[in-house]
Amino acid sequence: MTKKQKKVLIRIIAATILLVLFKVIDVEDRFENIIPNIPGRYIGLVFYIVPYYVIGYDILRKAVKGIINRQIFDENFLMAIATVGAMVLGDYAEGVAVMLFYQVGELFQSYAVGKSRRSIGELMDIRPDYANIEQDGEIVRVDPDEIETGSIIIVRPGEKIPIDGVVVQGSTTINTSALTGESLPADVGCGDEVLSGCINLSGLVKIRTTKEFAESTVSKILELVENAGSRKSKSENFISKFARYYTPIVCSLALLLAVIPPLAGYIVSSVEPQWGVWVYRALTFLVISCPCALVISIPLSFFAGIGGASSKGILIKGANYLETLSEAKYIVFDKTGTMTKGVFEVVGIHHNAMEEKELLDIVAHAESASSHPISKSIIRAYDGVIDNGRIEDVKEYSGEGVIAIVDGKSVAAGNGRLMDRIGVAYKDCSQSGTIVHIAIDEEYAGHILISDIINPTACEALKKLNQSGIRETVMLTGDSVKVANEVAGKLGIEKVHAELMPGDKVDKVEEIIARKGKKEALIFVGDGINDAPVLSRADIGIAMGALGSDAAIEAADVVLMDDNLEKIALAVRLAKKCMRIVYENIYFAIGIKIICLFLGAIGIANMWLAIFADVGVMVIAVLNAIRALRCTD
Repeated sequence: MTKKQKKVLIRIIAATILLVLFKVIDVEDRFENIIPNIPGRYIGLVFYIVPYYVIGYDILRKAVKGIINRQIFDENFLMAIATVGAMVLGDYAEGVAVMLFYQVGELFQSYAVGKSRRSIGELMDIRPDYANIEQDGEIVRVDPDEIETGSIIIVRPGEKIPIDGVVVQGSTTINTSALTGESLPADVGCGDEVLSGCINLSGLVKIRTTKEFAESTVSKILELVENAGSRKSKSENFISKFARYYTPIVCSLALLLAVIPPLAGYIVSSVEPQWGVWVYRALTFLVISCPCALVISIPLSFFAGIGGASSKGILIKGANYLETLSEAKYIVFDKTGTMTKGVFEVVGIHHNAMEEKELLDIVAHAESASSHPISKSIIRAYDGVIDNGRIEDVKEYSGEGVIAIVDGKSVAAGNGRLMDRIGVAYKDCSQSGTIVHIAIDEEYAGHILISDIINPTACEALKKLNQSGIRETVMLTGDSVKVANEVAGKLGIEKVHAELMPGDKVDKVEEIIARKGKKEALIFVGDGINDAPVLSRADIGIAMGALGSDAAIEAADVVLMDDNLEKIALAVRLAKKCMRIVYENIYFAIGIKIICLFLGAIGIANMWLAIFADVGVMVIAVLNAIRALRCTD
C-alpha cells in the first residue's frame, strides 16, 4: 500500500469512528436539550460536518477545480453535489456515509489497479540497472546507456544481461523466461549470441556488445509494452465518448427530476410541492449515475490482458490489436521459418560409383566458401575440418550453385540450372526436398537431398487454433509445389499456395480479405524479416520467433518471442477472454445503473442502494477486469 493509500485509509477509519459515535449518541437530540434556543438540526450539522470534511475534502477540492477549469461533469462533481445536497436537506449521516463509501471504493480501486500494475511490472522486470566493465583490473558498474557498440562487458552469475552481444569468454546457462515465457534454461558459450533481459544463472562470461542499449532487445520490448496503452480499442473509445455525453445528460435529468414533478403536481392538482422529497430523489439519481465502473474497468481489462500475454512471451502492441485478435477466423502461415524451422539438414546422399563419405567430403570443400544456408547444411553434415589448401578457383553462381577446383578436380554443386550451364545430364530425385546435384570433371556423380525441419509445435498448434474458432488455415511459400504439398500433407493443411514471390503473398492475402466478413479478422504469421509487406496488410500480423529481430518488432502487430506456434492459439484465447470480460463489465454496469436509476426516480431506491449502484458495481467490475491478467496454457 502506498503512502497516499495509507493516508486515505486513516481518513476512512477516522471518519467511520466519528460517524458511528455521533449516530450512537444521537447528537441532535442529546445536545438540543443541553444547548437551548438552537435547533437540533443545526447542532447535528456542526458535528457531522467534521467527519464529512475529513473524508471528503479532496473530492470537494477536485470538484471546485473542475468547475474553474470548465471540466465540470465528472465523478467528483456528481459526488460533491449529491453529498452537499444531502447535508443541506438535513440527512447528515447519509451524506457522510455516501462520501465514506465512495472513498472506500476509490481506495479499493486504486489498490487493485496498483496491484495489477505491479504484477505486470514484475512479469516484465527485465530492464537492467547497470552494466559491468573492467577498468584498471577492477569490475566497475556503469549505466548501460554509456556502453558503446563493440565494448566488452562482464556478466556475473545472478545478473541480467544488459545489452545484446556475443559471448567472447566463458560459458554459462541463461534464463530466457522474461523474454520468451519459457522456463527451460539455455546453455551458451564462446561465439553464441545472447540478448539483453536474460539472466545469467551459473558462470561468469564476457560479452562483446553488438548494439547500443537503446537498440537492444530489452529496450525494444519495454518500449513496445509501454506504448501499448496509447492504441485504444473500439470499446475504450466508445466508453470515452459515452462518459463525455452521459454525465451531462444525467445531470440534466437529475435537475429535471428535482423541479418538474413537484411543479407539475402543483400546477395540475394544486398539491403543495414536496421539494425535499424530489431533491433527495435527484441526488440519489446523481450518485447512481456515476460512470466509474465503466471508465475504470474497461481500460484495466485491456491493460491486464496485454500484461498477461507479455508474461508468456506474447507482445501485443495495443488494445486495438487485442480486440481484433478476438475476431480471428482466418489464419495464413508463411512456410519457411514458421511452419518449418528454417534449418536445412542433409537427409540423403544418392550417388553413382563414389562412396558417400568421399562425395560429401569433396562437395563440402567446394561449398565451404559460400554463406548460403544450403551450403552450411552440407558443411554441418560433413562434420570435418575444411582444408583450404585443397580448394582453388571458387565461382559462385547466384541462384544456381558453385563450381570449384578440389584436389585438382572440377566440382560443380548446385541445382538443375547449374547442370544445364555446364552441359551435364542429371537425375531427378523421387523424394521431395532441395536437391544439390554434383558433377565431377563434367560427369554426373549423384545428388544430395536437403530438407527443412517441420516446426515440432505446428501440428498441436493447428489443432488448438481450430478449437479456438479459426475457420480457415492457409499456407503460403516461395518453395516448390512438391515441397509445399508434402509439408502441408504432414500438417493437415488443405489450402496451399507455392512458388510465390513476396508480392504474390500480398495478393493471396488480399483475396482472402475480400471474401471474409466485416466482423472477421485475418491473421498472417511470418518470420517478420522477409514478410513485412504481408504482415502490414493483414488485420493482425504476427511475427514468429522474432527474438532480437528489429524488423519483426517494427512490422508486426503481435510479436511471439520464440518459435512456439501454440502461443498463437493462446493469444487468440486470451483475446477472446479479455473481450468477454469487457462486455460482461459493460452489460453489468449499464444494466444495474438503468435499473437503479429507474428505482431512484420513482422513490424506491435510497442513498444506500445508490452507493451499491456506484461503488459496489465499480468494485465488482474491477475484480472481474483483473481476471484478464491470468494467462493460462
